[in-house]
Amino acid sequence: MNDNTALSEEVSPATHSIFIGPDGLRAGWSLLIFIVLMAASFSGVSAISRLLHLIPRKSAADAPVTPTFMYIAESLPFLATLLVTWIMSKIERRPNSVYGLGGNRKLPRFLAGLAWGVTCLTLLFLILWKTGLLVINSRLLFGSDIFRYGALWLVGFLLVGLLEEYVTRGYLQFTLTRGLTVLYQWAFETRHSKALGFWTSALIFSILFGLGHGKNPGESPIGLLAAGLASMVFCLSLWRTGSLWWAIGFHTSWDWAQSFLYGVADSGTMVQHHLLATHPFGKPLMSGGATGPEGSIYVLLILALVSLIILFTLPKERSSNE
Repeated sequence: MNDNTALSEEVSPATHSIFIGPDGLRAGWSLLIFIVLMAASFSGVSAISRLLHLIPRKSAADAPVTPTFMYIAESLPFLATLLVTWIMSKIERRPNSVYGLGGNRKLPRFLAGLAWGVTCLTLLFLILWKTGLLVINSRLLFGSDIFRYGALWLVGFLLVGLLEEYVTRGYLQFTLTRGLTVLYQWAFETRHSKALGFWTSALIFSILFGLGHGKNPGESPIGLLAAGLASMVFCLSLWRTGSLWWAIGFHTSWDWAQSFLYGVADSGTMVQHHLLATHPFGKPLMSGGATGPEGSIYVLLILALVSLIILFTLPKERSSNE
């Protein structure tokens, strides 16, 4: 009995260290639990949606997206992500705010992102229009319909921004950064381990984010590259501010301006009830073709500009990431 007790005392610390590190549950186990819970929750959401016919069927793969479809297709997985992230915060005993939706300046950051998103997309639209690569055919909405559908689509793209940012740059980004930081500290004993961990995880998830757009209809190599680079740009805003709110605002208004305001494809996808009817003209590499403006080589210039905007307008909050 005494031997077993002694053995237990010898084994327990070693077993404990496999699961628990200096900052709590080790990142690898956290990621594994999170992925399992996300897979289960998404499967549950999908099953319930099919059972209750919550998500209406589109008539064709390239049919324009309706507001109802977007609301349900984006809000259900976002709520599932919120729930799983909250569960992980309880398991890890951390405040839920550390995973990207915290910060002291949520509304100002979000509104600034909104303003810059529509501004930068408008600049890209003007470049394509003035160079003859994009043609405006007609105006489709008039009077109160402009405000009604504009508001409907703004809420819809807010859900898109919340889902895509929180899934890819929320818990996953925080936790992989945490794990890689420990690895870099062990391997190189450098004071820059947090930065190395953050940008390594940012690169990994940005590549996955870009590749994830490959299933979109009409997507192109430049479009996939742009999606991946945009993800890195959004990570830059996260690094500077410690929160996702600027990126969520930018993501929301960028997609809204493309899809509703200017009536162009967003990664090959069109929506119903947009303001302008347009079509690309010329080589897809320059005009974006069926992908939309994000498929144009000019989008790379805009993304470089967005990086500069972040660097000059978002002061670094040291306590967030260092």
